[in-house]
Amino acid sequence: MSKHAAWQRRWESIKHWVGGFLYGMMFYETERYFRRQRADLENLFALILFGDMFGIPILPPVYSLRLLPYVVPTINLWKRRLLRERDLTDLIADLDA
Repeated sequence: MSKHAAWQRRWESIKHWVGGFLYGMMFYETERYFRRQRADLENLFALILFGDMFGIPILPPVYSLRLLPYVVPTINLWKRRLLRERDLTDLIADLDA
């Protein structure tokens, strides 16, 4: 391997590290906030559509059935996320956000 290729690899490694560092400093918290907000909105959407699973009928079943093919891939994840146990550290993390 030539010296030029070694320096180029080293330079790419440094650029990658600096890019990750700057991303973490500037955008990580924002992305985390938006991901949490999206998850909350998805939970709300699924609750409105399929709340009758938990005894909360909000929409007539006709509309829920029309949207069913689009939501089927996320139903298991939604139920797992909604019914998972939460401990004290989860509640504190939610308050900080």
